[in-house]
Amino acid sequence: MAPSEKHRRTPPFTDALPEKIVFRSADMLAGSEYPNHAHDWGEFVYSYRGVMEVKIGGQHYLAPSQYGLWLPPRVEHQGLNRYEASHCSLYVSAPYTDHLPNVPCALEITHLTRSMLEHLKAYPLSFPYSESEARLLRVLVDQLSSANCAGSYLPGSADPILGPILDFIERNPGKNDPLAELATRFNTVERTVMRRARRDLGMPLSEWRQRVRVVEAMKQLDAGIKVESVGLDLGYASASAFIAMFKKRTGMTPDEYRRGQRHGG
Repeated sequence: MAPSEKHRRTPPFTDALPEKIVFRSADMLAGSEYPNHAHDWGEFVYSYRGVMEVKIGGQHYLAPSQYGLWLPPRVEHQGLNRYEASHCSLYVSAPYTDHLPNVPCALEITHLTRSMLEHLKAYPLSFPYSESEARLLRVLVDQLSSANCAGSYLPGSADPILGPILDFIERNPGKNDPLAELATRFNTVERTVMRRARRDLGMPLSEWRQRVRVVEAMKQLDAGIKVESVGLDLGYASASAFIAMFKKRTGMTPDEYRRGQRHGG
């Protein structure tokens, strides 16, 4: 379904940036999207609340709030979000892109980087930037340049066998079907699924399914759903099992995550 006018967003800069490095934050309605576009500068996308997605060709790049997405210059991409989200973009011109990855990827966010992003959201900059403001943005780019590159937190696959299986898992994150049953459901064998998951995802299918659950849990927690209900909806037998998984994956409990989102940190 095509987005309505209020859900269709326009990239803020088309021909040139007003500064070498530009910070911008925005709140997005559920179902909002930016058109497919490219620009001569790089872009770092981070979601304070909710989950932003970026499509590049047939690949979906998606990251929860402990990651951000880096898009090198001249990479054609489309931004969208299925649920409400609050996000920011850091637009980076050459030569400041020289030490950032030359391929799209998810970057791990440190506490320092997150604090800087929160500060910039709380205290918006206006053009022209002062020297101290421009220096702060250069320090932020330096932090991103040394961040660990994690590819895509939730990579996809166009493989005719693996792709439909990933789509089924993403649409049914609470199902606990064993790999053998999934393979049978999609008329293949377990070994084929395992091999193609390693090839296309860089991880076992079980790891990918856990990441789907983390992303879905964050969406539900953002919506105010109780922790116990989220855990049951995602197929866990108890709230404690869900909390243990969530903390192992994110470094915080669901309640800590929700408090951090509520207070902007």
